[in-house]
Amino acid sequence: MTSDFSLLLPVYARDDPAQLVRAFRSAVDEQTLRPTEAVIVRDGPVPAELEALLAELVATSPVPARVLPLPENLGLADALTKGLEVCAHDVVARMDADDVALPERFAKQLALLDTGFDLVGAGLYEFVDDEDVTIGVRTPPTGEEHIRRYARFHDPFNHPTVVYRRTAVRAAGGYVPVGLMEDYWLFARMLASGARAENIAEPLVKYRVGAGAYKRRGGLKQLGAELRLQRLMRRAGITSPAQMLRNVVVRGGYRLVPEAIRKVAYRALLQRGFKRGASGT
Repeated sequence: MTSDFSLLLPVYARDDPAQLVRAFRSAVDEQTLRPTEAVIVRDGPVPAELEALLAELVATSPVPARVLPLPENLGLADALTKGLEVCAHDVVARMDADDVALPERFAKQLALLDTGFDLVGAGLYEFVDDEDVTIGVRTPPTGEEHIRRYARFHDPFNHPTVVYRRTAVRAAGGYVPVGLMEDYWLFARMLASGARAENIAEPLVKYRVGAGAYKRRGGLKQLGAELRLQRLMRRAGITSPAQMLRNVVVRGGYRLVPEAIRKVAYRALLQRGFKRGASGT
C-alpha cells in the first residue's frame, strides 16, 4: 500500500473554528491510515480565533502539519493550486474544513489507488448541523467507462472525497477557476488526458450542507460560469455539439429556476445525469 500521502485542507475567514477542528481530527487523528503530512492552506487573512486554532492544530497534530498562509483570499481553485505546490508527496487527499471523514476513508481509497488509478473518489452522506442525522446520500458513478460517459453531462466525483496523483493533476493543467465548477473542469480534463479514475460507491465522507448551498448554484453569475464551462468542454472535444446543447438547456436552465425549485430538482438532475451517463446518450 502507498504509505506516503499528503492531506490538503483549505481554510478561509468564514470557516467555523469548531467545524475545522472536527474536520481535521477526523481526517488525521481518527483515520486507520493517517496521512504522512497535513497541509492547511490559509486562503487570506482569518480572524484571530481561527489563526490561533490553526497554530494549535499544527502543534498537536499526530503527523507533521504546516499552514501555508496566503496574504490574500484567492478562491478555492488558486488556493488548492498553491497547496499542491508545497505538498511533499505525489498522492494528495482533499478535505474541506467543515466536513467529516469516516475512519476507513484513506485506507480504502489508497488501497484502490495502488491498483493503478490516478483519481479515486467516494460517496458521501449529507447533513446539516448534526453529523449523525443524514439528510441524503450522494452515490457517484463507478467503473471507468461509466465515469467517462457520465462526465459529459455532470461532475462524476464528489470533490471533498477525492484522492489523486499530483502528477496527473498537473498533466491536465491543474485547477482553473470556473465559477463553482473548477473541480468538474479539472476532472473532465484529467479523464480526457488519459488519467485512470474510479469511485467507491460507499460513503466515506459526511458532507455539511450549509445555508445558501442551493442559492450559490443559481443566478446569472453561475449561469455565465456554466456557459463558459460548456464552451471549454466543447473546445476540448469532451462533448459533442448535441451534448453541449443538451447541457446548456438542462444545466443552464437549472441555474435560473427559483431556489426552492432548484433544491427539489437537484437530486432529480443528478439521477437523470446518472442514467444518461450509463446509456451514453
